Formats: sequence, C-alpha cells, structure tokens
Amino acid sequence: MEKTSQGDCSCANEAGISPSFPKVGLGVGAARRWRIPLIFSLSFLSLAILLGGCGGTDASKSASQAATKPAEPVVPEEIQSASQSLLGSESQVLLFGDLAKNGKQEFLAANVVPKTPTNNLPGTIVTRVVVAENTDGQWSEVLRCDEHLKNQKGFLGLTPLTPVTGWRLQYEQNDEKGLQLYFTPLKGTTDSHNLPIGVRWNPQTKRYQSLDRAYEHFLLESPSIQDARSVLR
Repeated sequence: MEKTSQGDCSCANEAGISPSFPKVGLGVGAARRWRIPLIFSLSFLSLAILLGGCGGTDASKSASQAATKPAEPVVPEEIQSASQSLLGSESQVLLFGDLAKNGKQEFLAANVVPKTPTNNLPGTIVTRVVVAENTDGQWSEVLRCDEHLKNQKGFLGLTPLTPVTGWRLQYEQNDEKGLQLYFTPLKGTTDSHNLPIGVRWNPQTKRYQSLDRAYEHFLLESPSIQDARSVLR
C-alpha cells in the first residue's frame, strides 16, 4: 500500500489525472499548514517550561541558601560573664576562640560607641577593648586598650603619650598569624587621620605586642608612659 501511494503521488502533476488528486494535495497542504503553527506553539511551550523551570530552580536555590546560611555563633555565658566583669555590663564580645593560634581560648570584647548624629565616624568606634585568655579555667587580660595600649609588661610601642578617649578598631582573623588588631586614635568626634597601630600575638615573647610602621617587626613595651615610644606621626 505504501508503494502504491508513493506511485500516485509521483504522478500528481501529469495530464489526465483524476480530480481526486488535487483534493488529496489540498489535504496534505492543509496538514502542513496546521503542522507549522503547531510546531511553533510547541516550541514556545517548551521554552516557557524551560524558563519556568530555571526560575523555579533559582528560587529554590535562594531559599535553600537562606535556610542553610550559618547563624551567628552564640557567645557562651561564661565568656559573656567574663567580658562584663572586665568592661562592665555594656561590653560586647566581638570574637572568641583560639584567636592567637596558640591553642588557648581567648575573646575580644569592647565598649562600642553606638552610632548617633554626633558620632557618624566610619568603622567601629570604641572607648575600651580587652583581649582575655583562659588559663586553667581562669580568664585574665592579655591586652587592654583604654586611654593607652597596654599588655602585661607595660605600654605598647607607638602608643600616644597623651590620653586617648576614643579609638577606631579594626580586626581580622588570619589563619596563620591569628588575630590582627588595628587601633586608630581619635580626637573627640573628629578623625585625627593618624596611622593605625598594629597589634598581634608574638609567638616568641608569647604576648600581644605592637608592630612597626611596616607591620612587620614587633616593638618592645615600656614600663612607664614617659618612656613609651614617641607620639604617632
């Protein structure tokens, strides 16, 4: 039957052909005309499904990422209590853990000045900062910033000779060197444009010390403020 149909179709343009063939040709043409918009519609439908699927996937990914985003670590009650005993009830624990990469638990806490119309300086503005270390279950200061920068041995190098009432605090955690702190002294409610004083843990002396202007070498402390290395330039 298929061969006969092909033979009939091959004679469609010959003379003396029965009028029935144009009718068959009309049917085939009509089928082709219907096929084109049908294929066109199916193409649009496939594209719409594809785009809809992509949008749904993106939305699902966003929702999944939001659901799996790690929450801020909760400050242990013991650390919060130690922070408040050192800096008062308004203290904020900024970091805690093995900050110095020396195997001991520490925390960084500060009295942070809230943002107000009169305090619109960029960064974290603080009046006091401590780094405390846990030794045999007891928390003790290993670094303090108030009017000056100090550790267990005295005043840090480059600390200003005149008392400072406010600092801009910057800090970051380095996987190798541990906690790195940068203190910029402020004058009242204005930025004094001093260079930050870098401070981090010195594994040789086993204490926090300030760094030189290149932030490469540690500076020794002074037992008294009069002997502290000179005013910032």
